[in-house]
Formats: sequence, C-alpha cells, structure tokens
Amino acid sequence: MSDYRDDIYGDLPPIGVGQNVPEFKMETYEPASGSFGEIDLADLKKDGKWTILVFYPADFTFVCPTELADLAAQDAKLTELGAKVISVSTDTKFSHLAWCQTEKLLADVKYTMAADTTGLVSSLFGVYDEETGLTLRGTFVINPEGKLVSSQVNFYNVGRNMEELVRIMEANAHCAANPDEACPAKWAPGAKTLTPSEDMVGNVYEALNN
Repeated sequence: MSDYRDDIYGDLPPIGVGQNVPEFKMETYEPASGSFGEIDLADLKKDGKWTILVFYPADFTFVCPTELADLAAQDAKLTELGAKVISVSTDTKFSHLAWCQTEKLLADVKYTMAADTTGLVSSLFGVYDEETGLTLRGTFVINPEGKLVSSQVNFYNVGRNMEELVRIMEANAHCAANPDEACPAKWAPGAKTLTPSEDMVGNVYEALNN
C-alpha cells in the first residue's frame, strides 16, 4: 500500500534550497485573535509575502517554548520585512490553543501556529520523523515567488537563535531587491555587499576593505 503522502506529492524528495515549493494548506490556531483558521501558501504568494516556517517537535515540551518565545520577540521585525511567520508542529490546533493558555513563555506569541497533523508538510521539507511522529527543528524561508531560499535543521536537543533568522531574512530581502549583489558572512543592513565579477576573483579582501 502506498503512503498517503505519496498520493499527494508523488515520490518527490524533500524540497531543497533553490527549488519551488509545492502548494500546501494547514489548519491553524491564531493566538492574536484566539480563533482557528487556515494557512494557504498560494494566498501568501498572491499577497507578495515571504513565508517563514518554523517547525518544532511538539507542544507541552521543554526547549520548544523557549524557541517560540524567542521567535515572538523577533516577530515584529520579520513582519516589517514582509514575512508571514508560521510555527508548525504535528499537534492539533486544539493543542496549540491549550498550550498558549497554560505556558507563560508563550504569552507574547501572536504569529500563526499551524497544525500539520498528518505530517504531510513536515515530510515535504524533510523534517518529519517517521519513528516518533514529531518534527525536527527546521527553519525555512520561502520567497514571494514560492522558491525556498533558506533552510536550517537542528536535532531535538538544540534550540535555535531567532536573531539569526532575522539576519537571514534581512539578507534575503536585500538580495531580492538588489539581485546583482551578494551578502558576505555576518552581513547586516548597512554593511558592504559584494557584486561578483571577474575582477573580484581572488580579490574579495580588497572588495570588502576598499
């Protein structure tokens, strides 16, 4: 018997950076309004939004609320950059609601919390753990055209720094607006970028320091 995930996406391997992301939908809990809803990648693309997916293993666990609180602290900056922030686990939308009501670390969470109860979207991004039914700590940035431009995956026991997610989003937004430029290591807004050319080969030090 074929896996139900194969019935929808066929035998596609997990999406890689630089590839177009297939359309997907998920049920959601919206902490800002206290209501349930749905997220649709097609709608986000129509609205010209960047999409940031932050997968985490499960509600009512230990490292996860620290990450989601850190993400909440950066949510306004990411939103200003034109991004829609979505946290994702395989829990139900009802579990998301209950967790937000009980865990004080989530008091400032206003972004969308998606419920990937079938593991379908998690599988699409290669973070679904078949043995546990949970997702690894995956962070993915999708541009407004639907292309995956950034991917980071951690194991269960190592939390992420969401300030770095802001930096990655800032760099991607800059490169989208300035397609001839590239951002070097540790680039932040206002710092020098690189404009690759034959003259720069072997002379990156000079390009950054002149």
